Amino acid sequence: MKRKPKIYAALVAAIVPAAAVIMALGATPADAAVGGSGPYPADYETSATLANHTIFRPQTLPAERLPIVVWGNGGCSANGLSQGNFLREIASHGFLAIANGAPNGSGSTNAQMLTQSIDWAVAENSRQGSKYYGKLDTTKIAVAGFSCGGLEAYAVSNDPRVTTTGIFSSGLLNDADDYQLRRLTKPIAYFVGGPSDIAYPNAMDDWGKLPAGLPAFMGNLNVGHGGTYDQPNGGEFGRVAVLYLKWRLKGDTTAGANFVGPDCGLCRSQWTVQQKNLTLDGDPPPTSPPPTSPPPTSPPPTSPPPTSPPPTSPPPTSPPPTSPPPTSPPPTGAPACTAVYSVQDQWNGGFVATVSVTAGTTALTGWRVTLNLGSGVSVSSLWNGVASGTSGTITVVNQGYNGSLAAGQATSFGFQGTGSGGAATVTCTGS
Repeated sequence: MKRKPKIYAALVAAIVPAAAVIMALGATPADAAVGGSGPYPADYETSATLANHTIFRPQTLPAERLPIVVWGNGGCSANGLSQGNFLREIASHGFLAIANGAPNGSGSTNAQMLTQSIDWAVAENSRQGSKYYGKLDTTKIAVAGFSCGGLEAYAVSNDPRVTTTGIFSSGLLNDADDYQLRRLTKPIAYFVGGPSDIAYPNAMDDWGKLPAGLPAFMGNLNVGHGGTYDQPNGGEFGRVAVLYLKWRLKGDTTAGANFVGPDCGLCRSQWTVQQKNLTLDGDPPPTSPPPTSPPPTSPPPTSPPPTSPPPTSPPPTSPPPTSPPPTSPPPTGAPACTAVYSVQDQWNGGFVATVSVTAGTTALTGWRVTLNLGSGVSVSSLWNGVASGTSGTITVVNQGYNGSLAAGQATSFGFQGTGSGGAATVTCTGS
C-alpha cells in the first residue's frame, strides 16, 4: 500500500495560494540570475497563441535546433515564473522550456496545459513566419514538473511525442493512479529532496512499481521538498537537470556519464543514486542476450552439387489463366478501422479505460470513435484524443499527431471516468 501522507497532499494544494500571495506582493525569487550559466543567455516571453504559459528561450536563437521541455510548477501554480531561475538556466543551454501559467499569474493549472505546450511548439516549428520555424527539435521532448507539477507530468507522459519524463520531488498520491506507471514506455528520471522531502515516500513507492525494463534514474539530494529552484541558476537541481536533458534530448554521452554505471558522476557526489536498465546510449538493454554470431541460414555445400543437363525445352506447365482470378472488391465507403475498449483499472467510484484504434486494409488520415458510456458514467479527463462530450454517447476524434495510420497500424487513447466502466461500447469510422 502506498504511503500518502496527508501533509504532502495538503502541501501540494497549499503551494498555490501561497505562491499567489507572494507574487501579489511583488516579490521575486531570491538572487535571480538573468541569463543562466549556459552559452545562450536566456529570458522569457509570452505568446498570444499560447495563453497562460511562460516561454523560456535563448535571447538569440542558436543555429542548433532546440529540444523542448514542458514544465508543471510546484503546487500546480499558474505563475509561470515559480521556478524561473531553474527554467532560465535550462533554456540557456539550448532548450525551449515552456512553463504552465502566465508570468506572475494566479490560480492553478492542469495537465492538459502541458499538452497545449507541446502542440504549440510543434505547430510553431512548422509555421512559416514563426521565429521558431525550423528551429525546434520536435523529436526530442521532455515533460517534467515539481511537486504537484510532477503529477501533471505523469498524466501526459504517455503522449507518443514525449521522449523522457522528469519527476521532481513528487509521487503519485493514490494507488488508484498507479496505472500511470504501468503505461510508461520512455526513460524517466526522479530528482527528490531526500528523506526530509515530504514527497520522498511516494516517489520511492513509484520507483518500486516502474515497469520491468524501463530505463530509470533516481537521485536524492537531502535538501527537503523545496529543492534549490530559487537559487541562482536553479542551484544543484538546475545543474543536474541540464545534464540529464543534454543526455536524453541532445545525445551528450559525457553528460550521460553522470547517471550511468556504478562509477557515475552523481554516484561520487552528495547525491544518493539508484539506477534501472540504464545504458549510456540511452537505449534499454536487450531482454535476451543477442547471439554471439549470426545463426546459419543453411549449411554451405562441401562440394558443388551435381548438375544435370538443362532440359532442351521447359517442362510443361498449366496454361496461365486468360484473366486474373476474381478478387474481393475494394471497399467503397470510408476506410475501415476497428476500436477495442478495455478497462485498465476500476475502483469504487471511478475507472481508467483505453481504446485501441487499428486501421483496416486501407491507410487512414483520421479516425472517429463513437463511445457509448453506461448510465451514470462520465469522462473526467481524456488523453490522445479530442472528445465531444463527457457522458452518454460521445465522439472522440484523433489528435493531430495520431490520426494518420498505415494499413494495420494501431494507436490508442485513454480516459479516466467516474462510475463503472464495464458497460461501455465503441465503434470506429476512418477517413
